[in-house]
Amino acid sequence: MADEGLRPIIVKRIKKGGGGHHGGAWKIAYADFVTAMMAFFLLMWLLGSTTKGDLNGISEFFKTPLKVAMQGGSGSGDSSSVIQGGGKDLTRKDGQVRAGGDTAVKKTFNLTGAKAQLEKEEAQRLQTLKDKLQQKIENSPALQKFKNQLLLDFTSEGLRIQIVDEQNRPMFPSAKSELASYTREILQEIGPVLNDVPNKIGLSGHTDSTPYFSESGYSNWELSADRANASRRALVQGGMSDDKVMRVVGLGSAVNLDRKDPFNPINRRISIIVMNKKTEEGLLRDAGKLEVGTGTEATKDAAAALEEAPAGAAAAARTVAQK
Repeated sequence: MADEGLRPIIVKRIKKGGGGHHGGAWKIAYADFVTAMMAFFLLMWLLGSTTKGDLNGISEFFKTPLKVAMQGGSGSGDSSSVIQGGGKDLTRKDGQVRAGGDTAVKKTFNLTGAKAQLEKEEAQRLQTLKDKLQQKIENSPALQKFKNQLLLDFTSEGLRIQIVDEQNRPMFPSAKSELASYTREILQEIGPVLNDVPNKIGLSGHTDSTPYFSESGYSNWELSADRANASRRALVQGGMSDDKVMRVVGLGSAVNLDRKDPFNPINRRISIIVMNKKTEEGLLRDAGKLEVGTGTEATKDAAAALEEAPAGAAAAARTVAQK
């Protein structure tokens, strides 16, 4: 009993007032609200950035979830496109789902292959034209007697048709640009055949190296250009469409056919080029660059540069404007 008097007495005092935190439940509710809003805006962003095809796929899944799940998640049987647990993997890039389960196929085009195919078709078209001209030369009484003066071959510019002089059968009178009657007949027979292809043509006139220069300054350059233009008129009179002509050039004696004998009559000739597409495009491209040039003189330089002549000779060539 004596010990009981020595026991310490503990007094517990409750402090009142000062408010309090009233519990933390509101913080949990606010955190849930913020999380829900973040999820909502994330959903809006995903829907806004998803393609129409993928949206249709998602819609199809929620319409028939059991069927989609049994068929591999997309109705197409492609199990590799399914996320484990159901649904389509929207990160895949092998096609997009359209309504009805069709898959859009992405097509690719081989531009190099397409260009090569077009060039092949054009080469075949020009070869067909060459064969047709050769057949016409053999079968036409008007052309058969001149077949030794008609040369057909291919150059980098296209199909070349050359009408050359013979010693006793010149295409033009000496130093003149008027066509001989049989030369006109040859050109008028060839003209309609050139309409069989859509390709444009160019004409160039050539002389031999016999010096010719008048007091007025008229020379082989002007003579060859006038002969080329006279040939153009004969082709049109024979039935060739006038808008097929893209170039009329006079080259004088700069590009001899027989380089060993510059005075050989064969060097006096008219060359008709049935242009391939590459040559046409190059001519148009160069003409476009010259629109700010000085008119006729700029056109002369451009046309000369496009002839099949060597660089030095072509630079000296003259061009006659089509009338």
